Amino acid sequence: MEFLRPADWEEALALKAEHPAAVPIAGGTDVMVEINFDHRRPEHLLDLNRIALLQEWETDGDVIRLGASVPYTRIIENLRGPLPGLALASRTVASPQIRNRGSVGGNLGCASPAGDSHPALLAAGAEVEAESVRGSRTIPVDAFYTGVKRNALAPDELIRTIRVPVADGPQQFSKVGTRNAMVIAVCAFGLALHPRTRSVRTGIGSAAPTPIRARVAEEFLDAALEEGGFWDSRQALTPSIAQRFGDLAAASCNPIDDVRGTARYRRHAVGVMARRQLLWTWEEYRSGGEPA
Repeated sequence: MEFLRPADWEEALALKAEHPAAVPIAGGTDVMVEINFDHRRPEHLLDLNRIALLQEWETDGDVIRLGASVPYTRIIENLRGPLPGLALASRTVASPQIRNRGSVGGNLGCASPAGDSHPALLAAGAEVEAESVRGSRTIPVDAFYTGVKRNALAPDELIRTIRVPVADGPQQFSKVGTRNAMVIAVCAFGLALHPRTRSVRTGIGSAAPTPIRARVAEEFLDAALEEGGFWDSRQALTPSIAQRFGDLAAASCNPIDDVRGTARYRRHAVGVMARRQLLWTWEEYRSGGEPA
């Protein structure tokens, strides 16, 4: 195994073009586990730790451009206001040591359906900025996951930044596991209210071959909130709306039975989380909880 250590972004792209099968490594919280257990033996590792721009974030007020290597700890400490859903998800990632090294870019690169950041990114409407020596392109996160641990990156591309819209309404995230962190999610759910567009977005993890949105549930809730005048009145949601939303979210899943849980349990848990998060976020919205 050859270890490639570029000094800057341009050199990293050149090396990736020269060695398309090279596996990028920054925090190494997923890659090193696979290597240590001999599940993967790449010919080249591409170390991105010296690339400063990947460890930075910036904002224009509407969007956060999050460097691919920004660790979860910095998201929790610095971005819980503009990115509340992602900050909540980051809190559930493994141990403090892993949160100091792991990043959203790494989570996206591995594309595991159980990745903790995926539901929050889907609910927020994030985009992935991929770059190669051929140029750059932006991939909506909805289109980024193409299969179990597969993504839409071309062989010569690297993730540069993740563009996440600044929250304009309440967001939530929760996952089911044997404990709050240090565990792979049995299933996970993320929800974001978008008052400016009068819409709702969701994200589901570990309940389908890829992270997905509960689109039918979103369409139902968008219509119910608009037809009932809820956005303007801010009145309490009826129990029937919350129940129907949870049922539709559960029906969106396509889970499997495995050692962590059954398909039936995953569907049930997603429905419960969806219903609870809707009530939590709506109560926050009613009380004036609209992040700047």
